[in-house]
Amino acid sequence: QVQLQESGPGLVKPSQTLSLTCTVSNGDFTTIYYYWSWIRQPPGKGLEWIGAIAYNGFTYYSPSLKNRTSISRDTFKNQFTLHLRSVTPEDTAVYYCTRSYATNWYTWEEYDYWSQGTQVTVSS
Repeated sequence: QVQLQESGPGLVKPSQTLSLTCTVSNGDFTTIYYYWSWIRQPPGKGLEWIGAIAYNGFTYYSPSLKNRTSISRDTFKNQFTLHLRSVTPEDTAVYYCTRSYATNWYTWEEYDYWSQGTQVTVSS
């Protein structure tokens, strides 16, 4: 069974960079056609797809966040990392790392494994 676990700070100051790392157990980043995404849910709102890194290392980003987002991976450590720059209080959310088998980013049923989620608050 694949397991995903986020790590990173729960509190970030405005204008700083939010960095979260997802450690994957029992999963291989290079397995063909798997995509590893970051998704968030702001308080009182629905899920929002942030971006993904594919089995071949290609990255995909939400148009609304792509100017502030980068996702990278370390295949030796089985980790992938989100960097979200210039955060504001609107970036406060529960952040999830996930796996999917397709690129239908907004079809939540296609994500077969999810982390438990980590609360990140942007506040001074």
